[in-house]
Amino acid sequence: MKYQIKGTPFPVVTCYLERGEMMVTEKGAMSWMTDQMKMETNTGGGLMKGLSRMFSGESLFLNNYTAEGDNQFITFGSSFPGRILDFKLGNGRTIIAQKDALLAMEQSVEMSVHFKRKLGAGFFGGEGFVMQKFAGNGYVFLEIDGDVVEYDLKAGERLMIDQGHLAAMEDTVSFDIVTVKGAKNILFGGEGLFLGALTGPGKVWIQTMPMGNLVDIILSRIPPSNG
Repeated sequence: MKYQIKGTPFPVVTCYLERGEMMVTEKGAMSWMTDQMKMETNTGGGLMKGLSRMFSGESLFLNNYTAEGDNQFITFGSSFPGRILDFKLGNGRTIIAQKDALLAMEQSVEMSVHFKRKLGAGFFGGEGFVMQKFAGNGYVFLEIDGDVVEYDLKAGERLMIDQGHLAAMEDTVSFDIVTVKGAKNILFGGEGLFLGALTGPGKVWIQTMPMGNLVDIILSRIPPSNG
């Protein structure tokens, strides 16, 4: 399967398929395609798998698009300003991503819900608590808010982060929650009581403008209604 990512700030990815090749996507992600692409909607492995995806921010049903001839293509578009990241999975490589990240993936990629193992991360992790896990062999395309900064953490190297800025990480990276030190920092610093701690080894992808932050900024600029 070949592909090409184009556009900004609303990017698209076009996947070029030969007969029998299939892409799996969330509902509403398809933008345009050739006329020999067959669409089939299902739960992607049964009702329980569909319900587990809903818990990670995705829909109950997935759309499967299969090429019924050679030299076909299908384009998937991002739903908000940002980037589309491509990940090639295989040889044991697994990616953990923020909820709602999935745009499209090959049929050979398996998506599941990923929970933080540690109690602190579970209760206080915010957007980082429930995430999506991608494993198997093949490509997966993820939607990322804003631009992306990538870090390759060494073993034991730690990066502190506002949890909403975590876009994706390799599964070798551990995630935990730490308390912000200092009463004044907590009360007046604007960062809240907790920060996320990412510990290497492994790569992490940081998004510059989480959608939740953008929504808060827009809402703060809307004048109150007089009605």
